[in-house]
Amino acid sequence: MSFGGHSPRKRFGQHWLRDERVLDRILEASDLGSDDRVLEVGPGRGALTERLLGSPAAAVHAVELDRDLVSGLRDRFDHFRQFSLREGDVLEVPLSLPDGQLATKVVANIPYNITGPLLERLIGRLDRPVDPPYQRLVLLVQKEVAERIRARPGASSFSALSVRMQLLAHCSSVCPVPPRCFQPPPNVQSEVICLDPFPPEQRPDPLTCHRVERLLKQAFLARRKMLRNTLHDLQPQSELEAITRQAGIDLRQRPQEVAPSAWVKLARGLNQADSAASSS
Repeated sequence: MSFGGHSPRKRFGQHWLRDERVLDRILEASDLGSDDRVLEVGPGRGALTERLLGSPAAAVHAVELDRDLVSGLRDRFDHFRQFSLREGDVLEVPLSLPDGQLATKVVANIPYNITGPLLERLIGRLDRPVDPPYQRLVLLVQKEVAERIRARPGASSFSALSVRMQLLAHCSSVCPVPPRCFQPPPNVQSEVICLDPFPPEQRPDPLTCHRVERLLKQAFLARRKMLRNTLHDLQPQSELEAITRQAGIDLRQRPQEVAPSAWVKLARGLNQADSAASSS
């Protein structure tokens, strides 16, 4: 095995996770069985890859951008029949396995500078979710992002991202990861999170999801303002008050105080009102 004296590169956001306990927690959270095919994003030098290959998983497919790491990974793991590796940018290359099958689960130490686009690629958006969804994603992310993903309504970290992710998946924390667990240590705290995407039948319908996306953009653009000021142009005042009341929303609330389920109810109410107006 040789990585040619390779050092972590800042432009790729490389920080090698080296804490054995955290690596074990990631593997445990992945809950891999013999039917699982794992997509690993950013294997680095393969500390986690080694554990994944020692699991019951039927296949481990890694995607690595840094070409100088690829040869070392091949030297280290090519003798494992279930291992495959694709060199390239995870935001651009196909994510299917060499045999064309799709991974069932994702394990990723996400480069923090591409967290948003990568989440969208792996989970999708409300109005354009990934189908079929992965069964589970275990992701190492910046703690600030993890807190936003799993925040509850009313928390300072609750955001449009919180609503989107919680309508697409069950989101939970696995463990905190302080800087000392990496080489080199990053300047931020990190966290491992577990996302279990909902099957299509448990997600809101596409028309509702499209409306929720529009509402989130409109409301969170001015997150400090009350909803009566940001949503006032959607319906006449009396009708808007009736629709929001039925959704369990007070127009004096600010967007970060509204639960994901209430945004769905509001979207459905507005869609119904629009449909009734167009048919009258």
